[in-house]
Amino acid sequence: MKKLLLGAAVALMFSAAAHAQSSVTLYGLLDVGLVYTNNAGGHSQFMATSGNINGSRWGLRGSEDLGGGLQALFRLENGFSAMTGKLGQGGAEFGRQAYVGLFSRDLGTLTVGRQYDSVTDYTYMFEAANIWAPYYFAHPGDLDNGSGGNRVNNAVKFASKSYDGFTFGGMYSFGGVSGDFSRNQIWSVGANYQHGPLAVGAAFVNAREPNFSYFGNNPSSSTTASNMTASTVYSGYASAKSMQIVTAGVSYTLGKATLAGMYSNTQFKDIGSLAGLPAVGAGGSAKFHNAEASVTYRLTPAFLLGASYDYLKGYGVNEAHYQQGVIGAVYLLSKRTDVFADVGYQHASGTDSTGHRAVANLTTVTASSTPNQVLAVVGLRHRF
Repeated sequence: MKKLLLGAAVALMFSAAAHAQSSVTLYGLLDVGLVYTNNAGGHSQFMATSGNINGSRWGLRGSEDLGGGLQALFRLENGFSAMTGKLGQGGAEFGRQAYVGLFSRDLGTLTVGRQYDSVTDYTYMFEAANIWAPYYFAHPGDLDNGSGGNRVNNAVKFASKSYDGFTFGGMYSFGGVSGDFSRNQIWSVGANYQHGPLAVGAAFVNAREPNFSYFGNNPSSSTTASNMTASTVYSGYASAKSMQIVTAGVSYTLGKATLAGMYSNTQFKDIGSLAGLPAVGAGGSAKFHNAEASVTYRLTPAFLLGASYDYLKGYGVNEAHYQQGVIGAVYLLSKRTDVFADVGYQHASGTDSTGHRAVANLTTVTASSTPNQVLAVVGLRHRF
């Protein structure tokens, strides 16, 4: 009997130790709203929507202590519509994120799987659409991936530990094409520094054959046709040989107000290199400057106000211009639940990527039939 009790005690001790050294957390977010657009394809539109400020999601994340300051970790994150239950990210089961890796207390984190690039990792905090504004008001078309609309498959990523507020990292995605190591590959690097009220960051992304690698990263993506049809800002450049993005941002908090600015340069190079795809401006490169300025003001600990202005200028083979402004408010009902309201306006001019007169085209919204588009949204978010 004593041996039996001793064995049971030892088993319980090891079970408790194993439990203490590893953990798995279930988490999620639901974001629903009502949206009005004054002109979507020539008509006003009312919609009940999911994924306004944040995409609705649920996920699992976990870690295991391996000893010596080393941990194994993983994350599986599913995106879906709270209105229909339909999978997001083109039907991917874990389309938002799916990776496994190792964390070193002395070095940083190495992960492998479907992940965000360095633009999202190191400059996301400078764009209003990642803080309080809905995704509709991302930089036009989310052209620079500042709001993380594109994930990267087959990616190996390193993120350093923090050195007194300074972090850096890089990512490489294997193209997976037999006989051509560089085809469809993506790589990115970035860095960020945060100290007190100041934050600065910068990032770079290079994607080969972006129509298939950067934009064609979901189960429903085509292996032959255009995957860049979501926005007239860039849909005419699907045949580009490569795409590169440079971003930089800064923010500073003064009392209850946070001032932020972000700049990006996006280029679609060697248009016409991929046969059978839209090739407006074939033989040249389409380039874009984008600049955003925003202010966030916390009226009370539970009540946040925001305003931002964004300007996108095309040059090279296009001369499109997009001006966009948005104001919004978020009110916390609790630590996990809030309500929000936003209204924004976009004006377009010049010639867009389709070779036609530019029309307003807020991100994920059907393009207007005129140079102007207004959108208003009210919604509810709950985290668990």
